[in-house]
Amino acid sequence: MVQSFTPPRRRLMGPGPTMVHPRVLEASSRPTIGHLDPAFAGLMDEVKFLLKYAFRTQNALTLPVSAPGSAGMEMCFVNLVEPEDKVIVCVNGVFGGRMKANVERAGGTAVVVESPWGTPVDPAAVEQALDRHPDARIVAFVHAETSTGALSDAKSIAALARGRGALVIVDAVTSLGGVPLLVDEWGLDAVYSGSQKCLSGMPGLSPVTFGEAALERVRARRTPVNSWFLDLTLVMGYWDAEGGRSYHHTAPVNAIYALHEALVMLHEEGLENAWQRHRDAHDRLVAGLDALGLELLVEEAARLPQLNAVKIPQGVDDAAVRRDLLQRFDLEIGPGLGDLAGKIWRIGLMGESARPENVDYCLDALKTVLGGRLNCAA
Repeated sequence: MVQSFTPPRRRLMGPGPTMVHPRVLEASSRPTIGHLDPAFAGLMDEVKFLLKYAFRTQNALTLPVSAPGSAGMEMCFVNLVEPEDKVIVCVNGVFGGRMKANVERAGGTAVVVESPWGTPVDPAAVEQALDRHPDARIVAFVHAETSTGALSDAKSIAALARGRGALVIVDAVTSLGGVPLLVDEWGLDAVYSGSQKCLSGMPGLSPVTFGEAALERVRARRTPVNSWFLDLTLVMGYWDAEGGRSYHHTAPVNAIYALHEALVMLHEEGLENAWQRHRDAHDRLVAGLDALGLELLVEEAARLPQLNAVKIPQGVDDAAVRRDLLQRFDLEIGPGLGDLAGKIWRIGLMGESARPENVDYCLDALKTVLGGRLNCAA
């Protein structure tokens, strides 16, 4: 017999989604109204205001795409890359590789700047690529590489691109709300993120922000955007309060309620306080991992506080440990991806998960599950 689904209660401490605060869950259960209702239009304006706060920007075009972070990524590339455009793509993990794929699908030429997985993007290598390719129109990079836990210097990379007249596209899926991300101060032209990471919202929305230079590039396109749903010239009309909203699609009304509540909570806490909370949780985790004899992949100076890549000890079964944590402790941590599959665990300290009690619970569970395995591995 088919019955209603009741999910188990988990502590989500992987790479995302993260734990969702009861206030956010409650907000999502409020009565649905029409997506063109004046009351919903007012909520859309508040969401834009709160996202500007989170992104540290005054960009007029700041909004949540009605789809997950991957759609935010695609929106940036399909609108800003035209056939035969040359784009310098920084790859230091899985998600830099996805940027490269987006450039190529948009008909552009990707010039890849590779850095070893587990290290940040090397600004000197970006500068060399710009020297070799002065006609590059865009530099694209991941601020916080979710597959490795490495944090790159967005300010320096953006300054190099700006000095050569190139736009920058930035993946901030795991950085927004967790570490400093100063869109206007750093001169970031197009940035995309996700609702389910440090904002601690529900999965399914992708906050994006576009600066005026990026919008000028869109207006000057020689070819149509190769996506109807993600075409900024159409989406802008839906989110434009001053021009009178035009129908584009049916927004996920209840998901936007939830995002609004998550952003209200971020505003109440204060952005700098949220950054510090993620840092404090990271420091607490690192101290506990060290006591267990576990090492992190990324050097201390480049570590992303909210995504911790932990080296799996030799002889320990990756999948078995994660299965035991889930079955015995209702605790989810993430596996490695790509070249790091089977070599690391990814422990997320994002949003609601970045609390001392969750860090301690994770450490105690790891100690219990790994106890016998570490002895056997030794």
